[in-house]
Amino acid sequence: MKIAVLSRNPRLYSTRRLVEAGIARGHEVVVIDTLRAYMNIASHKPQIHYRGKPLEGFDAVIPRIGASVTFYGCAVLRQFEMMGVFPVNESVAISRSRDKLRSLQLLSRKGVGLPITGFAHSPDDIPDLINMVRGAPLVIKMLEGTQGIGVVLAETQKTAEAMIEAFMGLNASILVQEYIKEAGGSDIRCFVVGGKVIAAMKRQAAPGEFCSNLHRGGSASLVRLSPAER
Repeated sequence: MKIAVLSRNPRLYSTRRLVEAGIARGHEVVVIDTLRAYMNIASHKPQIHYRGKPLEGFDAVIPRIGASVTFYGCAVLRQFEMMGVFPVNESVAISRSRDKLRSLQLLSRKGVGLPITGFAHSPDDIPDLINMVRGAPLVIKMLEGTQGIGVVLAETQKTAEAMIEAFMGLNASILVQEYIKEAGGSDIRCFVVGGKVIAAMKRQAAPGEFCSNLHRGGSASLVRLSPAER
């Protein structure tokens, strides 16, 4: 197969490994800088051009779209989809994953257990919003933050009110979420392929931190799930 990898940097470890794995299996793999691709949006023959030439003959596309280029990256991926190229991750799935509120609403609709989460627009609703998530301590998250950036822990009611008012004053969209103290700064991430959990990892926050993101000093280890957890 001829496979496109959408990535800003071909030297990234994850990108290089995808290319190496594809070539080892006999595929032709081409890395395309997402922001250098440009589109001809036509009714009968949609095209993507790259460095002055049309991209043609691709069977599949692997998107490695960073959070900072989500809008344009998804537009490029949608164009591949319009051209009949199979996407490993669909553009609509990536768009949903980058919106914390939309992701939580979808998980809630499917009955997945979640921390109690509040979302509001008016500062007048802050006291009831805080009560809704069982009061302080609570977690405040920016809707589009990634890798633990824009996530803060408010220890008291007054601190929570001040933080929420400050975010709202900056017109920043935020979620207010129940703080699960019993987790001890850990969580489990499952890798699902074809509707099945194929692997799982436990992330643990650094001492004194509550975010378990690896980019914020957290650590990761392999964990085996029980049949019920799967």
